[in-house]
Amino acid sequence: DEGLLFSSDQDLKSTKKSGFTVPKQFVKLAVRASLYRDSQKWDVLYRVLWRLVNEKRELLSLRTDPDVSRLHLMEGEVRRDCHKMKAFVRFRRDDLDNYVAWHEPSHLIVKAVSPFFARRFNTMNWAILTPDCCAYWNQDELRFGPGLSRAHAPDFDELEELWKTYYANIFNPARVKISAMVSEMPKKYWHTMPETAIIQELLMEAPQRVERMLETPTQDLPVHLVRETLNQGGGLAALSERASSCRGCDLCQSATQTVFGAGPEAVQIVFVGEQPGDHEDRQGRPFVGPAGQLLRRCLHRINLNPESVYFTNVVKHFRWEPSPSGGKRRLHKRATWRQIETCRPWVEAELQLLKPRVVVLLGATALQALIGPESRVSELRGRLLDSELAPHVMATVHPSSLLRMKDSRQQQLEIDRFCRELQVAMDLAG
Repeated sequence: DEGLLFSSDQDLKSTKKSGFTVPKQFVKLAVRASLYRDSQKWDVLYRVLWRLVNEKRELLSLRTDPDVSRLHLMEGEVRRDCHKMKAFVRFRRDDLDNYVAWHEPSHLIVKAVSPFFARRFNTMNWAILTPDCCAYWNQDELRFGPGLSRAHAPDFDELEELWKTYYANIFNPARVKISAMVSEMPKKYWHTMPETAIIQELLMEAPQRVERMLETPTQDLPVHLVRETLNQGGGLAALSERASSCRGCDLCQSATQTVFGAGPEAVQIVFVGEQPGDHEDRQGRPFVGPAGQLLRRCLHRINLNPESVYFTNVVKHFRWEPSPSGGKRRLHKRATWRQIETCRPWVEAELQLLKPRVVVLLGATALQALIGPESRVSELRGRLLDSELAPHVMATVHPSSLLRMKDSRQQQLEIDRFCRELQVAMDLAG
């Protein structure tokens, strides 16, 4: 292909200049346009380059010029293709515990886009297979190899259902436009995207979901309440007060009260869990039940005063179901993705105001809500995560999982490990 850069259908004069400069805009356009899947791109690039140097330096401002128009068209298609690769790649776990994705880009973008995935999924061993080129990441080095067929990629893994649940909860039935959906999510990518299997079902349910959405005024949703509070210069106290009247989801109907975060505002470490439990719901403070008591004992064990840290949850209301045995006991029930997504602005605002040095995510819900739905505690436990939440972000188990362990010896080993992870967090806080 490189030889074509110096060929053309027309006789182009060579310049006598020994050196030249071009606008930065041309360099940016040329880098992307060079990834366009058409050998004629080199002809266009050379003509534009020659004309910039020898004829008109302001050439790129003439969008009606055939060469300039073609250059912008190629750059735009490559840019959109890069966006689609970032949005539509779906990893599936293979038999060797690696994550493999199959993708069919329209242009030659694999090497340009793969560094994004290396940064985003830096703690996973993954491969992105395409017909042109394959990218491989081993948590240390990004390598490339020849293209492969789709047969080399797995067809299914257990994350499929999680993706379907996640997509169902972010699907907005009030903004359904079939033509735009197909345009933005071309059907050529559907066979690698598990969420597309439920699109027809979601479209059929859209009218009923719109009616339910209309029953909740948008100004009462957490995202609007949070933005309004922060714009007014409100701090944690104002945020907590607004959250106490939140009606963004149905959890407020069965919970006793909103359980907002608690702790000093000048704080270095924030612990984020899933949701309040039965004790927290009754007392109105996070981490005061059995799991919270275990966490506080572990903090004392490493000589970290629990009163010096901040405790909060992703979801601010207790989701529960009656005990099958009857009585007044209420059993914890995991929040849905819709409830998590609705409530998440509160914890994000807390972190924005607190600006801690360390954020510790306790359990799968906190990890997946704030890092990503594919994240797993079993793989990321104890590791430092790449996130804008704080300078240092790490994940570990929720203390409630330690309480559920039946083997007392294994339980003590896991508590010891949990304490070591808390020690790392304390050391990072300085």
